[in-house]
Amino acid sequence: MVKKKKTKKRKELTYEKKAIEMARRHWEKQREKAIHDRRTFRGLQIIPSSSFYDESHGHKPGENNWIGFGFDLHPQVSLVAGGLVALFIVLTVIFREQSAFFFQNLLDGIGNTFGWLYILAANFFVLVMVLIAASDYGKIRIGGPDALPEFSTFSWYAMLISAGMGIGLMFWSVAEPVFHYMTPSPMFDVPAQTAQSAQVALGLTYYHWGIHPWGIYALVGLSLAFFAYNRGLPLTIRSVFYPLLGEKIYGFWGNIIDILSVLATLFGLATSLGLGVKQVSAGLNYLFGFPDSTGYAVLLIAVITFFAVLSIATGLDKGVKMLSMANLYTAGAFMLFLLVVGPTVYILKVFTQNIGFYIQNLPQLSFWVESFYGAEGSSWQNPWTIFYWGWWISWSPFVGMFIARISKGRTVREFVLGVIVFPTLLSFLWMSSFGGSALWLELTKATDIATAVKADVSTALFVMLEQFPLTGITSFIGIMLVTIFFITSSDSGSLVVDHLTSGGKLDSPVPQRIFWGIIEGVCAAALLMGGGLVALQSAAIATGLPFTVVLLIMCYSLYRGLQEEYYHATIIEKMQPELHKVEIPVAED
Repeated sequence: MVKKKKTKKRKELTYEKKAIEMARRHWEKQREKAIHDRRTFRGLQIIPSSSFYDESHGHKPGENNWIGFGFDLHPQVSLVAGGLVALFIVLTVIFREQSAFFFQNLLDGIGNTFGWLYILAANFFVLVMVLIAASDYGKIRIGGPDALPEFSTFSWYAMLISAGMGIGLMFWSVAEPVFHYMTPSPMFDVPAQTAQSAQVALGLTYYHWGIHPWGIYALVGLSLAFFAYNRGLPLTIRSVFYPLLGEKIYGFWGNIIDILSVLATLFGLATSLGLGVKQVSAGLNYLFGFPDSTGYAVLLIAVITFFAVLSIATGLDKGVKMLSMANLYTAGAFMLFLLVVGPTVYILKVFTQNIGFYIQNLPQLSFWVESFYGAEGSSWQNPWTIFYWGWWISWSPFVGMFIARISKGRTVREFVLGVIVFPTLLSFLWMSSFGGSALWLELTKATDIATAVKADVSTALFVMLEQFPLTGITSFIGIMLVTIFFITSSDSGSLVVDHLTSGGKLDSPVPQRIFWGIIEGVCAAALLMGGGLVALQSAAIATGLPFTVVLLIMCYSLYRGLQEEYYHATIIEKMQPELHKVEIPVAED
């Protein structure tokens, strides 16, 4: 007797689930249509939309600009910021020896006096972002209730990573863990060049590249996106302070805010570009024997800046997006290659263990300021944590504005989680792959990377790659990655500075964008000539200090704006007539 197979009866969807499924499919189609049919954007152009009311009150971006000779400039912001930058470049180039001494004293002075402020402020920024994402304000959509994303999620992440800290990840991924391995933080009191210091080394690297920098970027990006897309204000830093200053954002105080933003962006960019060129120069010297001197580095800045200018002329949607996507694929393949040919199991174990170490020690690390080390104190934190926090803060107007530009249509919660969680985990995996491999080589005595790092930080990556297959190819790929990161950072940064100095105008002339791209390269060259790595670090923390105060005030202003938005959204929802609500009876199974 043949038994009939029991056929499983397919469960029919209820009316409610069918309606939800239809709504989901409709949303996906509309989202794809929004991405496909969006306008081609050149630079940081936006068309602001206000969800409940428009606070522009008839003001137009760039309404008081000076126009002529290929420029369209906000006079007060452009002249003051440009004048200060020009003065800095001239003095640094003329007084090169004095500049090196000045930058060292500046780095020590700000770190010793205001280091505690950087530490507290960075923690506060992260806390504010977490609280906002967890609150009811997380449901607010950037651009209004009906706004849809303009870029796919993958493209969004690719541009986040490329603009956020690409050069830094390449420069410090090997050098920083090895530095901490040789000279661990006095907070942990572990012997140098041991298994314990290797654990501490990667934990400290996670701390510097973890949620704190991305929390700072999220704060600035969310503030700019909300006030531009939901309130109809120009995409400039001054717009964020509308709840506090009102119409005064178009006057003196607004100009001061944008001037500080321009200076912070330029010197934050110059720091990254300077580090990138040092690594490219060291790589070319290592592979092909090219000179590794300051003069040659300046020549490289000129050459790479030229290619960055070409990218600037093509606009955000073509130049930056295409390079970012290409760089993300290349960097991913680069990391995957090292995972396969390197100590694979060790890297994965290091990644897993150090996430736990990071979470366990984060509270103490986040508030440690070298307080109890005698009269002379400790000098470990200034060139590391304080430098990084200053660098991230000075870099935040650029990255924040760039993130704001590409994030329309996402909810506040999606924005905060996307900007903080994914890039942080990716940074951890990258640091574990490269830094973990370098520490493995040190612990197994396979090679002496520590000596190379002491001699020249820029060569650390190439010395490490020499221990694995296809050294020449991987080293060349490393050089190309740094170069493209340089181009995308310079490209995006010049567009941001141009936007700030044109009063938030949508269509600024191409010559103007090229001008600011060149100025960024000149700033990086001047800092290299005037003190090298110390000058780059000093410029970052010096410009980050006044901007820290701006960001602290920004937290309250953003809270006020979100509070008003949520209040209006709630009132309108309550005003919807009951007759619009239709209940569909659902048959029970």
